[in-house]
Amino acid sequence: MSRQIILTPKAAPPPPTYSQAVRAAGLIFVSGTAPTNPATGQFQGDTIQAQTRQCLTNIQAILEAAGSSMDKIVSATVVLAEEEDFPGLNEEWLRWFPVNPPARQGAKLPVRVPGLKVSIAAIAEA
Repeated sequence: MSRQIILTPKAAPPPPTYSQAVRAAGLIFVSGTAPTNPATGQFQGDTIQAQTRQCLTNIQAILEAAGSSMDKIVSATVVLAEEEDFPGLNEEWLRWFPVNPPARQGAKLPVRVPGLKVSIAAIAEA
C-alpha cells in the first residue's frame, strides 16, 4: 500500500514528529490540528468557538490540498483541555456540520499547553 504525505502552507505547519495528513487506502488521515493561525503561528481565538473554528479551517485547508473536502469527513476526534467547553465546541461544530455529521469521539488533553483549548483530528474519504 502506498501513502502520500499531505502538506499545505494554508494550514499551520506540523512539528517534525508527524505530518499534517497522510493519504492511504482511499482515505485522508488528518493529524490532531491545533487552532494555529498559519499566517501568525499563534493560537487563534480566546473562546472555544473561535478555536474550534480555526481548527476546522485548518482541517478544511489540509483536506482541500489532498483533493478532499469537509463533507467527506467520516470520523473526527476532538480533544479538549476543559470538559466545560464541550457545549461551546458543539455550538461551533453544528455550524460546520448542520446535517449528517461525521462520527466523533472526544478526549481530554493529556498535557497543558498554554492557551490551547482544543485539537481536532479527522479521517475523510479521498
